[in-house]
Formats: sequence, structure tokens, C-alpha cells
Amino acid sequence: MSEVFKGVFTQQEPIPEDGIAAALDVMRSGRLHRYNLVGDEVGEVGELEREFAAVTGARFALAVASGGYALACALRAVGVKPGERVLTNAFTLAPVPGAIASVNAVPVFVGVTENLTIDLDDLDAKAGEARVLMLSHMRGHLADMDRLMDICTAHGIIVIEDCAHTMGAAWKGRPSGRGGLIGCYSTQTYKHLNSGEGGLLVTDDEEVMARAAILSGSYMLYGRHGTVPDEEVFERVKYDTPNVSGRMDNLRAAILRPQLARLDAQCQKWNDRYRVVEDGIGGTPGLTVIERPEEESYVGSSIQFLLLDWSDDAIEDVLSRCAARGVELKWFGGAEPKGFTSRYDSWRYAPSRAMPETDRILKSIVDMRLPLTFSLEDCALIARIIRAEVGAVWQGQGAVRRPA
Repeated sequence: MSEVFKGVFTQQEPIPEDGIAAALDVMRSGRLHRYNLVGDEVGEVGELEREFAAVTGARFALAVASGGYALACALRAVGVKPGERVLTNAFTLAPVPGAIASVNAVPVFVGVTENLTIDLDDLDAKAGEARVLMLSHMRGHLADMDRLMDICTAHGIIVIEDCAHTMGAAWKGRPSGRGGLIGCYSTQTYKHLNSGEGGLLVTDDEEVMARAAILSGSYMLYGRHGTVPDEEVFERVKYDTPNVSGRMDNLRAAILRPQLARLDAQCQKWNDRYRVVEDGIGGTPGLTVIERPEEESYVGSSIQFLLLDWSDDAIEDVLSRCAARGVELKWFGGAEPKGFTSRYDSWRYAPSRAMPETDRILKSIVDMRLPLTFSLEDCALIARIIRAEVGAVWQGQGAVRRPA
């Protein structure tokens, strides 16, 4: 009889007990707003900012309402204007071009490689079209950050990193988010820290931080942030920086701080699960495992594989057969957006040009979450199911392959 997986792909671990206790303390105090403080106390949000800055090695950190807010705040902080073109990945999730559209700027999509990273040759070719790159480390895959920064430096491009899927990851030991001018992170439920919604922004630039703090809704209370530049920096920018409120509150910060202290251990657990699945599906006929470069320290909270040049019907068959056995796979190649999956040509508010090789890769991407509620044995079972069903479709129906 065929094995069936009975786990739930959307079930996260509970909030740690010390996080629950800290949250209860905040609720008992009634002081949920980040600036509702007594005397010179820093508060939970300010403490989180200090701790996150220390973890990432940044001078400044700002806690905000969501990862998407952090991205839009970063764009505003570097002065992106309506109608301005902003480079970004063709393979990403909708909040990234959405952040660009939210400031009335125009996304310019850059292609994707078979390693699911931004195509650096295409980036180099399009570098003259914009002064800002919003780089999405989509699904936790880091591009060659040395070459990327060389390209951007040569063309005078500001780099804003979307690290929603790479908190805890690094390129050659440098934390994700620390290559460009600004790093943006998410603490939405399915990310590496869980506060339901939430985000963080880091930078070493004093003026960027001052603008971001005011943008986030500090009024003139920016001195109460956990990490702040000197008062004179705020004096330079406070009269021409709007309040676009998106603060984090003390309740979410209280939940996050104990999780941040455990981040390294959690990342190791994700990677243990990732490697079990990766090993289990490796060598499956017709299935391409994503190669991870040695320079990348990744966090395997999800896993992707490619069904390159398979027909739509064959891919749909794999997904339905796996679903029947309890394995929930998502496909980024579908013609219509579904759940969180969509393609750059789905975002009709953003003009796009044909990118045939990128389209070929996007059409092939299959994605799966790896929550820490799964055991290693669960992951081995999931891998067996994927291997069996991909193999069955490959052998029984064959993939309808397009000519090269």
C-alpha cells in the first residue's frame, strides 16, 4: 500500500514559553504602543532593534509592521520618486513589486537562473535603466553577492535586499541583508521569526535610518528608538520626511526577542530537514535539484526543485498525485495566480518584456514548505512520495518536452 503523509504544511511551532510570558507582561502593563514608555526605559521594540542590529552587525535597526512595509519604507528612505524605474527579480513574491508600485515607481524585471537567483548577466545588461535594485533573495537562494555588488557599484546602483526568506543566511560569512545599503526582513508566520506580521530594516547609513524612523511614524519621538543616529541627522531630514505609519508594537517585539535568541539553532533544524528531502529526491529522473554554492550559508525553511521542460499537464499530475498522498506542493509556473504563487506577467500594474529563458525556468519551479513541526522521518517520507510520483509520471506518461 502507498505511504501517505498526514502532517500539516501550515502548522508552525508554538511561540516559546518565555515569549508567551513576555507577551503577557506587556498585555498586563497595557503599554502596547512602542512609545508608551516610562522615563528612560527602552521598551520591547527598542530592545529588539538593539538585539537585531547586533545579530546582523548593522549600526541601525528599525522594527516595523511587516516585511512589505520595510521594503516600501526603504524605497521612500532612498528617495524613489513616482514614475522612477526600480530593478527587481522576475522570480519573487507579489509584495516585492507591490512595494515598488506602492510608491508609484515602476518595476523593471531581471531574469532568473536555474539556481533560482537573479540573472547577473541580465542585471548587468539592464543596470543603466535604474538607480535602485530591490534584490529579492527569493525562497532563500543567495546570488553571487560579490559579483552582484561589483555590477551595482560600477553602475552607481543602490541595493535594497529583500531578506524575507534569508534571515540567518549569509554569503561568505556576511549576513544576508548586509551587502547593500538596506536589508529588509519579515517576521510573518511562515518566516524564520514568527509574530504573525512584522518586519525589520537594517542599515549603516545615518540619513537612511533617520528618514526610515520618521517614515515609520515616530513623530518627534525618534530618540526613543533602540538604535538611532545623532539628533543633528534628524534635524536635516525631519521637515521633509512624511509620517507613513507602520510601527511595530511592544507585544510583537516581546514575542520575537526570545525567538531571535534561538535563531541559529532554528536555522540548523531547518537545514537538517532540507538535507533529508534534498538527499531523498536527488537523482529522480526528470527532476532537477537546485545547486547551492559553497559560499552560501542558507536556511532551508522551504525547498524547490525543477521539472524543466515538462508539460503543464504532467506537472499538474505530479502535484495532484502528491496531494493525494498528503504532500502539498506549490507550482510557480501556473498561468493563473494561485495562493501565494504568481509570475511577473501576472502583475499587470507592472509592464514587462518577454524573457523566454526566465519563463522556461519559472514554468518548472515546484515549491514546498518545511515547517519545524515536521520530524526528520516525516521529511524522509515526503521525499519518498515526491520521488515515487515524479518517477511515475515521468515513466508512465512522459514529460512533453519542448524542442531546444
